[in-house]
Amino acid sequence: MRPVRVTTNGVSVSLPIPIDQYLSPTNIGLGVVVNGAVTYTVEHTFDDVFDPAFNPATATWFDHPTLQGLNVNADSNLAFPPVAVRLNQTAGAGSAILNLIQAGAQA
Repeated sequence: MRPVRVTTNGVSVSLPIPIDQYLSPTNIGLGVVVNGAVTYTVEHTFDDVFDPAFNPATATWFDHPTLQGLNVNADSNLAFPPVAVRLNQTAGAGSAILNLIQAGAQA
């Protein structure tokens, strides 16, 4: 999977970034860079984002254990394959950038 970058501006939520569940091991690196005063949380879901009836507003989203409620640059990882990841900017008029890199060899 190629590196992916999504940006939020003001209180908003990014589009979901689908994860390649067939890479093994999954190894997802996450890094968030903030510009201005913002608060953000990185979230993931196990709901099927490819289902035509998928609605991000009603999906079940889980907060990343360390990338939640932050207002500074931070990085972490996911060692398991969720279906998708997104950036949720919960406060502030600045912007936040989520950089996601997934590595792994084909199974």
